[in-house]
Amino acid sequence: MEDMITLKQLTYALAVEKTLHFKKAADLCNVSQSALSTAINEFEKQLDITIFERNTKHVLITHKGQLILDSARKINAELDVLLKIPKMDNQPFSSEMTIGIIPTIGPYLLPKVLPALREKHPHFKMKIIEEQSHLLVSKVKTGEIDAAIIALPYPVDGLISFEFWKEDFYLVCHKDDTIKQPKEIKTSDLELGKLMLLKDGHCLKEHVYAACQFEGNKGKSDFDSAGLHTLIQMVAGKIGTTFVPQMALDQLIYNESELSAIHLNEPGPHRRIAFIVRPNYVRTTELTMLMDIFTKELTKKCGKQ
Repeated sequence: MEDMITLKQLTYALAVEKTLHFKKAADLCNVSQSALSTAINEFEKQLDITIFERNTKHVLITHKGQLILDSARKINAELDVLLKIPKMDNQPFSSEMTIGIIPTIGPYLLPKVLPALREKHPHFKMKIIEEQSHLLVSKVKTGEIDAAIIALPYPVDGLISFEFWKEDFYLVCHKDDTIKQPKEIKTSDLELGKLMLLKDGHCLKEHVYAACQFEGNKGKSDFDSAGLHTLIQMVAGKIGTTFVPQMALDQLIYNESELSAIHLNEPGPHRRIAFIVRPNYVRTTELTMLMDIFTKELTKKCGKQ
């Protein structure tokens, strides 16, 4: 190849992969469609392969093209690390950090920790992306985000995890469900026909299964929800019961005086909360400072782990 492949070509190609549309990719890159198309054509000519099959209606990625794009993503992630190193100084949190977080942690963790974080580091800019665990793991690996906060156990092959909190689950039920509310409950005492859980795809459901040691179809209900708030409203309506993690108790049942929370008396912790990052991540010092703030605030507001 006589000419050098440019980072601009890699960026344009990844934009086309993301949108599967040349005009949308051009808009994403803030360039004209003709400029983007020319760069992609030159890129394909340099490699002597077709990355994208296109016609007036569709853009398809060829097999070899996908291999090229996968490699381009890795190059971009490494470049991102390279560019951040010169910007680092002795002042922590001097540049923006993008952090992913799962829906069963974000709404309950962030209100507890962000006020203290803002007080200690008022100029720190943190961008939050909420997605399910498998998407966040992928985004961390490709360098789309700096780090992610997920619940363990969860497969994070190729990444490093830093745990900063562990907690148990609590069964939430209506006070009318039982005459005498116990402080603890075992799996053997559960009314499985009343148990409602999050729909498949949420790791909280798998963690509940593991904590309760459910086997086969045990624990499966006729109602699967996309969110804990919906489940709590169903419990308030005397439809059934559900499990929530310790950090979510105050927000989910604070205004629901008719609800009770009963600790699940099974070996724990039932889930562990951790940051996940790439092995070569350069901001581990700042990450450690974040974890320290998060742990202290959670301990203050949720009690001991």
